[in-house]
Formats: sequence, structure tokens, C-alpha cells
Amino acid sequence: MSLSSELFDIVIRGGRILDPETGQDRVADVGISQDRITMIGQNLPAGVREIDAAGLVVAPGFIDLHAHGQSIPADRMQAFDGVTTALELELGALPVGAWYEEQSKSGRILNYGTAAAWMFARKAVMIGLELDGKSTPMELMGAGVDDMRWSSDTAADEQVDQIVALVREGLDQGAIGIGIPNGYAPGGGVKEMTAICELAAQYGTPTFTHIPYASNIDPMSSIESYVRLIGLAGATCAHMHICHLNSTSLQEVEHAADLIRKAQEQGLPITTEAYPYGTGSTVISASFFMDPDFPERTGTDYRSIQVVSTGKRFDSREELAAARAKDPKALILWHFLDTEQNPRDRELLDISVMYPGGAIASDAVPWSNPDGSIYAGDEWPLGSDKTSHPRSSGTYTRFLREWVRERNAVPLMEAIAKCSLIPAQIMEGCAPQFRRKGRLQEGCDADIVVFDLEAVSDRASFEQMYLPAEGMVHVLVNGRSVISNGQLDTSVAPGRPIMREER
Repeated sequence: MSLSSELFDIVIRGGRILDPETGQDRVADVGISQDRITMIGQNLPAGVREIDAAGLVVAPGFIDLHAHGQSIPADRMQAFDGVTTALELELGALPVGAWYEEQSKSGRILNYGTAAAWMFARKAVMIGLELDGKSTPMELMGAGVDDMRWSSDTAADEQVDQIVALVREGLDQGAIGIGIPNGYAPGGGVKEMTAICELAAQYGTPTFTHIPYASNIDPMSSIESYVRLIGLAGATCAHMHICHLNSTSLQEVEHAADLIRKAQEQGLPITTEAYPYGTGSTVISASFFMDPDFPERTGTDYRSIQVVSTGKRFDSREELAAARAKDPKALILWHFLDTEQNPRDRELLDISVMYPGGAIASDAVPWSNPDGSIYAGDEWPLGSDKTSHPRSSGTYTRFLREWVRERNAVPLMEAIAKCSLIPAQIMEGCAPQFRRKGRLQEGCDADIVVFDLEAVSDRASFEQMYLPAEGMVHVLVNGRSVISNGQLDTSVAPGRPIMREER
């Protein structure tokens, strides 16, 4: 582009430009034309719109590999957290084509995409669950609690073939990975997992795996899970992405991280992620909560499990079972690390969050109404009666505040890479669109965050989950301003689908 009288659509002036791929860290202008970055330099010509970024950081928008919200309210809250692309990869969807169609109708604010859902294929084949394309992934996650064969039973050979066929169909419809939440269906045998991983390798697409066992003790420990996952990567050549290293490793984070590092040093295609909290969230029907040895295996008791919508904690397995039978789709919090009071727990969280080359990913859950049902409306700002998990609105800003600004534990450039470039590199092998994301370079997509490093912070707490993060002054998605001068524009919906490239 020549330095003529031609105007850019937007010029971001005088910000601190950070590009984690090239290491560029300098003060410059960014020129944007339509949905692309077309020039970076000094004293660029005028734009139709000018953004003053003096004293602010300008970086590629954050890519969340693990976002279960997938709705307008979820997108809005994540935009304040710096997210420009939110992906449903650990759980996934089926049928995939119908999921993309529904998302396109909803008017998404952020870019979006999904994996093909192995667990839903298992439910369809083993208990006849109908996959009508109308239920959301989180609704399907809580379905089938009255017949748990899909979770506990080993699939027969012909059932494995049917499960693989359904997942293949999802890939053919554009899924950008295979979601393997093995922890919710630990009955999946090694032969079945091998077939799914061989399919992933054939399609050149990652798997996104919740390890089968979250336990500090053998048999069926977290360490056994990691050894099995590493073996699958070696045997099938599938890219195995390990979800939330912090939560499923429990007290074994240090050992798990060492195993992952050794496997990576041998060249195995293994990646991982973590979120900066010691509290997880899932549905109350998760089978591992009903393990009679749950306290011994996890090092937590039933008081560590808390219903999101009501705040109720449980005193016994029997009380939890009754609540589970009443509403299997209810979201709960699981306080598995005490990072406020226990220095060792804080150290374990650090190991996962700061793992070299690991991504930051939120594991954001949907927003709920007071009755526990999923909220998918367009109220803004969200009312104080809406609940989720603080990570659904503060993962990235919490990471920047605590690990970068307050503790100087992670250099800013490395932090930006963990939020943007590393997730893009994990995905770009199966979806080339990601080669234009996670970078702040000419020709890349104009998914950009402009933030005040001295002010950026999470605000949501377990008492006030509905508070959006602060410090993101401008957030652009595909060249459109979603947040401008710290204010959300509720009229725009620039999010686009990201789908697997045909092979």
C-alpha cells in the first residue's frame, strides 16, 4: 500500500506494538483496511477513524481454545477480557454443521469454531441419544444421566466403528479438532481411543483431551492418564492437546508437567493449556463426583463442590446424588486448590499457568439464570442475578494483572504469546485462518486488543461473577470495534466462523 491520500479505515496511533512471533516491541501506528492490518509504521496517513493508543499496549487479540459459553452474553464478557476468538474444543458439538448454522444466526461478537464431539457420538451410539442439532453442547453434556452406559461401559467393536463414523462426519462438516472429554466417559477403552486418535492423525487435526482420571492415587490416577495420553500420541501420531493442566492434575501437577516436557523433548505432538484459578466448574452429573473414593482420590471433600446458581455446598455423597438426580445439568464449582491460604497450592497453580509453551485458556462456562437454566439473552450489562465462574470474564486480565504486572513472574511478550500466538500455532495445521491470527503483522487479521497494562484487571469474584474485566480500552474483531474507549458496542456482531480446511 502506498503512502498516498488513500485513507485507512482505522489507524491506531502511537501504541506499544507487541508481536510475539517476530518479537517486535516498539512504538508505532497500525493501519487497518477492512478486516486486515495493512501497514505498521511511523506517521501513517490519516484513517477514517483514529484511535489514540499513546501509553497503551497494542497486541493481537486473545484466542481462547476452551470456551463453553458460545453465546452473546459469553462473547461480551470475554471481549472485556481481551478475547477475539472463542472456541468450543474440549467438548465440541454434534452435528457440527447444525452447530455452525445456529451460531451464524445468533449474531456472534467473537470468532467461533468447534471440535467434533466424541462424547456425544458415544451417547448417540450407546444409549440412543438424539442429536437433533437444537440442544447446546452444555445441554447435551448433562443429558443421559439416567443411563450411564455411555460413560462407564467399554464400546463393542461395531459401536466403536459407529462412534468413529459420527466423529468423521463432524470433521467433514468443518470441525477444527476432536473433543475428547474422557474424564466424563472413562469407559472409553484403549482400542476406541486409538481409533479416534488415528482419525485425528488422518485428518491432521488436534484432539482436545480431558484426561480420563483426576486422582492423586493409583490405580486410575492422573499420572496414569498422562502416560496413556503420551502413549497415544506416540502410537498414532495424533496431536494431543491436554486441557486444563491445573485442574485434572490436582496435587500431581509437577509430575504431570515433567512427563509432558519429556514427551515434547522427544518430538511428540503434545500441547497443553491452563487457567489461572484453583477452582473448576462443570455439570453436577459428572461421573467422577460419584466415585465412592472421591475424597481420597482428589484430596477434597464434598464441601468443595458448590452449586453455581445457589451457592449451596454438599455435606455428603448422598446429598450430592439427590441434587444430581433433580437437575443433572446444573453447573457447579469445584474448589480443588486453596490458592488463597496454601503456598504449595499456589506453587502448583504456577507450574501449570507458567508451563513453557503452554496456552492460557479459560474453560469458560455459560451464564446461568437464578433457576440454573442457561442464559442466552442480550441483556447488558448482565444483571447481578446471572452466574457463571469468574474465569468466564476474567481469565486473561487476571493472568496479566497477577503474573505479569504484580509479580513480574512472566515477561509481557511471553504472556501475550500464551494468550494469542501459541493458541494460533496449535490450530493452524488444520485451519489455515489461524496463520493470520495471534500475530500483529501486516496482512494479518485485524483482531486486536489495546489495553492499559497498569489498569488491566479481572473484577469478577465468586460473590460477584457478573462483573466484566477492566483495562481493555479497545477491542477489534475483524476490523470492527467491539469495545471502544472501554465501552461495549452492543450493535455490532463481527464474529466469523472458523472451520477446518478441506483435505
